[in-house]
Amino acid sequence: MKAILGYKRGMTQIFTERGEVIPVTVLEAGPCPVVQVKTPEKDGYKAYQLAYGAVRPKRVAKPQLGHFKKAGLEPYRHLREIRVLEGEIDLKPGDQVTVADFQVGELVDVTALSKGRGYQGTVKRHGFSRGPESHGSMNVRRPGSIGQSSYPSRVFKGTRMSGHMGNKRITVKNQKLVLVDPDKNLIAVKGQVPGPVGGLVILKQAKNPKAKGGA
Repeated sequence: MKAILGYKRGMTQIFTERGEVIPVTVLEAGPCPVVQVKTPEKDGYKAYQLAYGAVRPKRVAKPQLGHFKKAGLEPYRHLREIRVLEGEIDLKPGDQVTVADFQVGELVDVTALSKGRGYQGTVKRHGFSRGPESHGSMNVRRPGSIGQSSYPSRVFKGTRMSGHMGNKRITVKNQKLVLVDPDKNLIAVKGQVPGPVGGLVILKQAKNPKAKGGA
């Protein structure tokens, strides 16, 4: 299971040799050092930890600082664990994962936090219709009834209401890699990627690449 961490840098477009326009999201990814490798014998499962974004030691808590020091690494801002379900882990602490490990045309799963929209009402958050705007109407953007007094005498769990919108972990599967530039640590993914510009993005080898038959 190949994976790499990076930052979203924005969207642009790439022209193919046939003149086709491909919208892409550019990511600045890696190099990501391997901090720890977990094994079934010691930890009960297979995984490895990747770090990204160098940071000053004073910005890192002492337990994390010791964790990086144990691997012989300087502290990093982000630390993520990548589970491995099949095969062996060919990495060891101190190894570097770069965009050169990926190839153009490969399918990847992209994970990131969506943009936070704050507290929103039902019209924006769930696409509810507005009420009548005629004279005397007091239900233009209100959600309407959320239950009855006789039954169920409570609000059903999961009822769509106003609340915090966005800032959720989203995975977009089977995105095609259009460009890989190891010299500049850049990688371009076809289509859009969740999250704001500058947000952390996790790129993983597609778990089920045949689901869409390509991107």
